[in-house]
Amino acid sequence: MAQTRGSTPSMQDLIARRRRAGFVGRGAERAAFRANFDLPPEDERHRFRFHVHGNAGVGKTFLVRELEQIARERGALTAYVDEGAGSVTDALELISRQFTAQGHRFKELDRLLAAHRERRHEAEAVLATADPEREGPSAGSLAVARAGLIGAAAVPVVGAFAGALDPDRLAEGVDRLRAGLSARFRSQEDVQLVLSPQSVLTPVLLDALSEAAAAAPSIVLFFDTYERTGPFLDGWLHQLMTTDRYGALPANVVVVTAGQQPFDTARWGGFADFLADVPLGPFTDAEARGLLADRGVRDEPVVAEVLRLTGGLPVLVSTLAEARPAALDDVGDPSTDAVERFLKWERDPVRRAAALAGALPRWLDADVLRAVLDCPDDRLEDLYGWLRGMPFVGERGDRLRYHDVVRAPMLRSQRRWYPRTWTERHERLTRAFGGWRARTERNLPPDGLWADEQWRELRFAESYHVLCGAPRAALPEVLGDLVDACDQGDEVVRHWVRLLAEAGEDADADTVRTWAADLAEAFAAGGVTRLLGLLLDRARGEEPWRARAWSIRADAFARDGDDGRALEEYDRALALDPDLVRALRAKAVVVSRADGHRAALALLDRVVELEPHNAWNVMLRGEFHRLLRNEEEAVRDLTEGIRLDPTREFAWASRGAALERAGLLDAALADLNRALELKPDYAWALGRRARVWRALGDHDRQLADLDHAVGLWPDWGWGHCERGDALRAAGRDEEALADYDRALAIDPGYASAHASRGAALSNLGRHPEALAALDRALGLQPGYPWAREQRAAVVARLGGGTSP
Repeated sequence: MAQTRGSTPSMQDLIARRRRAGFVGRGAERAAFRANFDLPPEDERHRFRFHVHGNAGVGKTFLVRELEQIARERGALTAYVDEGAGSVTDALELISRQFTAQGHRFKELDRLLAAHRERRHEAEAVLATADPEREGPSAGSLAVARAGLIGAAAVPVVGAFAGALDPDRLAEGVDRLRAGLSARFRSQEDVQLVLSPQSVLTPVLLDALSEAAAAAPSIVLFFDTYERTGPFLDGWLHQLMTTDRYGALPANVVVVTAGQQPFDTARWGGFADFLADVPLGPFTDAEARGLLADRGVRDEPVVAEVLRLTGGLPVLVSTLAEARPAALDDVGDPSTDAVERFLKWERDPVRRAAALAGALPRWLDADVLRAVLDCPDDRLEDLYGWLRGMPFVGERGDRLRYHDVVRAPMLRSQRRWYPRTWTERHERLTRAFGGWRARTERNLPPDGLWADEQWRELRFAESYHVLCGAPRAALPEVLGDLVDACDQGDEVVRHWVRLLAEAGEDADADTVRTWAADLAEAFAAGGVTRLLGLLLDRARGEEPWRARAWSIRADAFARDGDDGRALEEYDRALALDPDLVRALRAKAVVVSRADGHRAALALLDRVVELEPHNAWNVMLRGEFHRLLRNEEEAVRDLTEGIRLDPTREFAWASRGAALERAGLLDAALADLNRALELKPDYAWALGRRARVWRALGDHDRQLADLDHAVGLWPDWGWGHCERGDALRAAGRDEEALADYDRALAIDPGYASAHASRGAALSNLGRHPEALAALDRALGLQPGYPWAREQRAAVVARLGGGTSP
């Protein structure tokens, strides 16, 4: 609104207010919401949440938008979120953007949201190299660390690196994964932005809301289409409003949710005294007549026909009332289509055609309307503006969407009465979306298409229209896309299954509809593995996507810790396509967990042979060589990887570590410095550079780097053990003990930390304790020469004793 608080209303304000005053119906709901502003939060009658619910077409969004206007008239700051948000993070972005438009910028939240987007793209590379090297680890600890190479399902990555932890070791594995991410990212905040973004972002949102709440009488947050957004928002809102997990929510915040289902009584039932339940049904006869009268529709035969046609469904009543019909020429004609009745009072044939054509796409902007209608630009603006004003069309950001209760009969009428036009227009839309999708691809790497949200959205629309235009012919290709969608996370899979369901219904295609129902059932019962199993069971042996399906299915088994089944599925994929790089690379990681890194090298050799110019493949093989202490091969591969992509800081750091072990200290120092130039807070690189300083005799710099490293990564056992060794070498054994104890608290099976602790205890004259620590180290790793030497020295100091 143009009016600001405390100012004189403008003409536009008064006109808009009068038009809203003409909003007929839902008077009790609006009155209850308005009255809530007059009740202080301490009043027992005050409600902190309003939940609007009812079937499609009852006017939920219309009412929510009216409530938003009421809130703004009362001076409230507001934000509106609908199904355009696909996660809590998306919702926070929308809220922040809208508060900025109202003069309250959430700077810190915006910074963290930008960091979250950036860190998500880095996560896959991090996970694949998240195996921190340690001296003398226990077999069990090493297995968990190797599992960290694949990571946890909470992290938004793809392929085998999306996670593969044994369920009964999940907690330890996730901790190891968190440690791996910490080594690569700048701070623990960055790690949490990947693993649990809402835990980082929500407290910052609350701080921002608190500042905004101090400057406004109230804040109202609106969450519409809750049947879509509730699955990820409801639990978060419950914690936000009823617990202090994220901090304090200002008392003058009110939340409004609107969806098809009532609120979840299992979750919210205990808070009924703080929640207003707002069920919506069809208009009563009086409400519908009032709305028609407000639009000048008073002729009784016309009113009766509208009531009969709409059944009081608000969106339909509003649609017909907006046309202001003055007469009824063919009332009662049973052959008259419902869609014709929606538009019967619109005499312009071009507008009528535009309304029907505009119903074909799932969403609409001017470019899409041009594609489906094929009209000149000078008329396009007029038609698009007219459609924007139609009550059966809602605006979602920069796009228009038809209400389902109007769109569905419009689709049926065109499919039934104009089958060739139906096909031709869907073909036209297929070409349009396909062209836009192809242009988007020009700016994306070949393996980055599915990770790009805009590309996926355009591919989704293209697939919907090709299914509607030629269901049987298009189905195999769309099922192939579904296989690729299975590599992108559950939400993308659900989206693609819904695509098949919507296209099957809208095109009245039984084959597509049956596939959609069966796939939805399989996915609900067993996730990606069951869904892909259904696709593979029904495959006829000629589908080009079968090898990818086996490989992606293997990834899912690997994520569940079933390495044996995963390897079987990878072998099936490779039997169909021996050169499928994604399967070879993922199998190498699983093999490395079971049989060690050496067993995986043959597979990685083949991966590099097939894709020699893929920097990531070469770097990964180099890292495996480094972990196997094949310094020459490691340096060779990492050098080639750096040549292909010199921006990967981990490759510089890994090569630096290999050079340090080979005794090439100046070259190692140069590489590690370069890694830290690319990423100044790179804890792993700092720890490795500390070893170079130790070899050069610069103990002050060694300790400085280790102090910095463990400050960045406080749960890094290797880093604490290294700092303990540095302190012990400087004669600071008491301080060294603290670091060894910290390392062992992180990993009780860390043999090197036990041995070093024994040496420090012996230096302090605590020989019996030293002997126990060294015995523990040798129990974990019997062939540990340094620990055996230290134990012999302790026994000698004790004047003899038993041999180990």
